[in-house]
Amino acid sequence: MTFYRIDSAQRRLILVVHVQPNASRSRVVGLHGDALKLQIAAPPADNKANIELIDFLHQWFKVSKAQIIIKQGARGRRKVVEIDNPGAGARASLDAFLA
Repeated sequence: MTFYRIDSAQRRLILVVHVQPNASRSRVVGLHGDALKLQIAAPPADNKANIELIDFLHQWFKVSKAQIIIKQGARGRRKVVEIDNPGAGARASLDAFLA
C-alpha cells in the first residue's frame, strides 16, 4: 500500500502520515511503513501539532487550509488527511518525492 491515494470521482487526495512533533522545523523525512513521515515544529499539546501539520500541507500543496481535513488520528501520530481539489501538481509533488 502506498501512503497516498487520489479519489478522482470526489477530487480528493488522501494521505496517510506519521507525525513526529517537537521537531526543529517542519519537513518531510521519508516513509514510515506505509505512511509518509513528517517532522512537525510544534508540540502535540493543545492541538498545536495538528495546526502546524495543516499549515505545512497547505504550503506544500499550495491549497487553502480549509481544503485540508484530518479525517482520522487527530490525537495520535498516525493520521489520515484528506485534501479537497488538490490540483494537478499534487501527484507530481508526491511522485517526485518517491523518485
